Amino acid sequence: MRSLLAIVLVILHALPAAAGGGDAVRIKDITSIQGVRANQLVGYGLVVGLNGTGDSLRNSPFTERSFQSMLDQMGVNIRDANSRTRNIAAVLVTADLPPFAGAGSRMDVTVSSLGDATSLAGGSLVMTPLSGPDQVIYAVAQGPIAVSGFQAQGRAESVSQNVPTTGRIPNGALVEREVAGALDDERTLVLELRNPDFATAVHITDTINAFAKERYGRRVARERDLRTVMLERPHNITAARFLGEVGQLYTEADSPARVVIDERTGTVVIGREVRIATVAVSHGSLTVRITEGAQVSQPEPFSDGETVVVPETFVSVNQEGANLAIMGGTNLETLVRGLNMMGLKPIGVIAILQAIKTSGALQAELVVQ
Repeated sequence: MRSLLAIVLVILHALPAAAGGGDAVRIKDITSIQGVRANQLVGYGLVVGLNGTGDSLRNSPFTERSFQSMLDQMGVNIRDANSRTRNIAAVLVTADLPPFAGAGSRMDVTVSSLGDATSLAGGSLVMTPLSGPDQVIYAVAQGPIAVSGFQAQGRAESVSQNVPTTGRIPNGALVEREVAGALDDERTLVLELRNPDFATAVHITDTINAFAKERYGRRVARERDLRTVMLERPHNITAARFLGEVGQLYTEADSPARVVIDERTGTVVIGREVRIATVAVSHGSLTVRITEGAQVSQPEPFSDGETVVVPETFVSVNQEGANLAIMGGTNLETLVRGLNMMGLKPIGVIAILQAIKTSGALQAELVVQ
């Protein structure tokens, strides 16, 4: 037990602490390089080898025409034939071309059915060109499809899990053309914050300049706005090494005070910087239940009365305890403790937070999804 505790203490001590008391994070984890991004590719192709789960050619004419064109290119003419195969399906192939991907490298592709195929399990994608928005072919995809879902159907019942009409081909695309661009040609590099914030941009700038002044003898960073930080690359270092060194630096990431509410699922996420003024909160639930019934009215024996059905209504009112609680907090811990002491369910917490925001006591942005 002592050795385990010592290891934990060493790990905690090894983590660098931010100057402002916030969470210390690496710059590479909260920023991205402007211009260094993936490019989306798309293509139309055919999947063959399906076990009777492909498109019906009568209901999917585009599949039949594509099938005929593919065979024409292979020297087989079936234009006048009446094909009824169910082992082929038309699909849409999508992929993300990674940045700096060279010719010959591979990437994953996603295959989705376009027709009325019931499953792509067991199928193989025929060679499919993948092009970008400029209509230039950058990769070619081909290979067996891995499908996580399945579907089984009988005469009276069917069972399905996940989506069997969508699958993936790991390393299924081969890059044929590189995207133009090189970091070494840029003297000015731009860091983009994933969560834009003025304070975070300033912290990143100060951290990089403190490192650069000791490493290169001058300041290299300048904050431009809440989203971007400008970097001037030194002449005696490559862009890749420079960004690698800068990305490993630890800095403090700030975030706005925000409360996010998802009313559909009852999820409430409260940020660390949320502040609340002292307020008195009363929350209770009033339940009114009305039950309609019927009662048979039976006349006395040997009388001229008639048996009738008389409606009967039962009304019950139940009001649970509506306690008045004083919630005064300067931090998140006090707010959560006060809500838990009231024994609230998620829907009650959502109602109280919305009311507190309306009263002006919640010093945070309230986001309702």
